[in-house]
Amino acid sequence: MKRTAPKTPSITVSDVARAANVSKATAARVLGGYGVVSDMIRADVMAAAKALDYRPNELARSMTTGRSGIIGVVVGDIENPFFSLAVRGISDAARAAGFNVILANSGERIEVEKAAVRLLIGKRVDGLIVTPAESRDISHLRDIHRSGRPLALLDRALPDLDVDTVTVDDRGIAMRATRILVDAGHRNIAYVTAVDAEGHEYRDLGQIYTSSVRERIDGFLTVCRDAGIDRPERYVRLGATSPIETRRVADAMLSGPDRPTAILASDSVIALEIFRVIRERGLRVPEDISLITFHDADWTSVTTPPITVIDQPVYALGKSVAELLIRRLKGDPRPAERLILPTSIFERGSVGPPSNAIAKRA
Repeated sequence: MKRTAPKTPSITVSDVARAANVSKATAARVLGGYGVVSDMIRADVMAAAKALDYRPNELARSMTTGRSGIIGVVVGDIENPFFSLAVRGISDAARAAGFNVILANSGERIEVEKAAVRLLIGKRVDGLIVTPAESRDISHLRDIHRSGRPLALLDRALPDLDVDTVTVDDRGIAMRATRILVDAGHRNIAYVTAVDAEGHEYRDLGQIYTSSVRERIDGFLTVCRDAGIDRPERYVRLGATSPIETRRVADAMLSGPDRPTAILASDSVIALEIFRVIRERGLRVPEDISLITFHDADWTSVTTPPITVIDQPVYALGKSVAELLIRRLKGDPRPAERLILPTSIFERGSVGPPSNAIAKRA
């Protein structure tokens, strides 16, 4: 018969207090990080806790202090390198300030986002960082804000919600990228996004409920119209929600008689699939099709040719939004801040003039 090892009793605050020769209340104040004690007593208590290998009971501590030491984070797609790097920035800033992070993924679906927020609140997180999936349905975010629990927004601004927000100038940088393609001579320019709508067909900006994507499409269309391009909205392609769907979008786009001579991809995951489809069809970048993408993913600099990218300060976005939230958690009363971080374009080898055959048809 197999014997089970006896359970090792957990070290309690009382054990630490006895070892440090202080009261339980004093030990609790030191270990919980609240109240006032002398430096000498704090050092004695911490030394005793280390010697005994004391592990705090997080639930008990949160009930005592009203704080869990945890920040909840909800992002759109953790498989997207953009969000992975942003979460790294959040985690590093949180760890430096003594906080842990619980991460949830919304899959860019509003109901999943709401469920994730409910779950995190149930875990007694001290504050929340959210990348809103939609701008039309933010009742759950309003509820958080009204409750007094600190809330900050990452990457996507909500003008009607007065909370700390960190973004880039999506409209401005989309205009700059589109202008590079227009200045190269392109008139058939496609914009491809994961945002979807009924029938996968773009009609107007009112269909687009993701604020950052709406700003980018607006910037793209503005430059196209200023350049005299006829009905540029016909080249906005929706529904690149997965590698399979992106290939569907790219195949349909590149098989038509008026295929684009240039493509602006809304993220590097989409751009990678488009690049693969271009190659599989025997086409060349940039001789047949020029390509620019948002986000300087690792793969974009090692392809032949390397891809021109919009370099968003992704790590800084995550780090900055976490720092704003932590400031709130420490009681900073100043008005909500809306930080817009600078963005660059790295011009590499994926943009050239349109090929003659297509340019003549345009």
